[in-house]
Amino acid sequence: MNDRLPLETQTLYVELLDHILGLEAQRSVGSLTGSFTSKQVKGETYVYYQASLPGGKTRQFYLGRKSPAVDRLQARFAREHTALAADVARVARMAAQLRAGGAGTTDAASARVLRGLADAGVFAAGGVLVGTHAFMAIGNLLGVKWTSGSLRTQDVDVGSNREVDLDVAVPDLQIDLPAALENLQMGFLPVPALDPRHPCTSFKVRGQALRVDLLCPKRGQSDAPIFIPRFNAAAQPLAHLGFLLESPERAVILANTAALVNVPTPARFALHKLLVAQLRPASFAAKAEKDVLQAVQVLAVLVEDRPGDLALAWNALESLGPTVGKAVQRGLAAVDARAHGLRRRVLQAMGR
Repeated sequence: MNDRLPLETQTLYVELLDHILGLEAQRSVGSLTGSFTSKQVKGETYVYYQASLPGGKTRQFYLGRKSPAVDRLQARFAREHTALAADVARVARMAAQLRAGGAGTTDAASARVLRGLADAGVFAAGGVLVGTHAFMAIGNLLGVKWTSGSLRTQDVDVGSNREVDLDVAVPDLQIDLPAALENLQMGFLPVPALDPRHPCTSFKVRGQALRVDLLCPKRGQSDAPIFIPRFNAAAQPLAHLGFLLESPERAVILANTAALVNVPTPARFALHKLLVAQLRPASFAAKAEKDVLQAVQVLAVLVEDRPGDLALAWNALESLGPTVGKAVQRGLAAVDARAHGLRRRVLQAMGR
């Protein structure tokens, strides 16, 4: 059903993920994209840092008068920036090798958005990539190349819990998601909500399919958008999304380079797809079919390689109540129509 990536490609992916995680842990002044510049005013030298924004714009930040402290900062930046250049080149080289080795890649426009969101700190602040882009990333994570499942999409869906426990190193990380999209200079505009009293939860490039949606778990009966302070943006509540966002994994999005993101655990992703497929109205039959196809492909790998993950995910899903469990059971019945015998093996893995 799925094509296994060559062992060399799987090994290279793990190396790339480890390398990028190491770079993220060592972020410092040398990780900034920009340069120092100075201005002469009435015989005094004033130093600025000129930052390069993702869309090509530059912005200057005043650092102060030229002094030994500012000189040391510039010297440190030069040392670290030179060392980082070699790491950046290595990431690009490994990404190219992975593409040549058959790893799944995303389109250039979506990859640029995801890289911009990653650089802005969206995933460091607890954002989780969901949807088809997550499906593609999960394939590389599992060491397979998906053979079908409607991989072409420019919808970038980012899920976020309303509250999230961040690493002690970034307890107060604040991200301006709308500004991060604006800085890409790709033409993102907020999509007005159906109810004019509600804030927008989506951003779209006019005349194109490229879209970014911010989602969060639904609590209670209200569908009204919820403002997420750490992202300075509102999110659309979705039922059962909390199950998908729990305990995400780190993964790499591949294009001409690589971006570090969070994705759902593959087992939760697959079971959530089955659940969503059952809950979609009849008018969304095409999307439900896509959900099931993606679930089938992930499940086929998990029963072989990570059956214990399915048992853990099922235990967590059962806590949502019998109605949810029955919906997933119906989804598993649809699985057999596309992969005979898979339902039985999934149930065995889940201890059913």
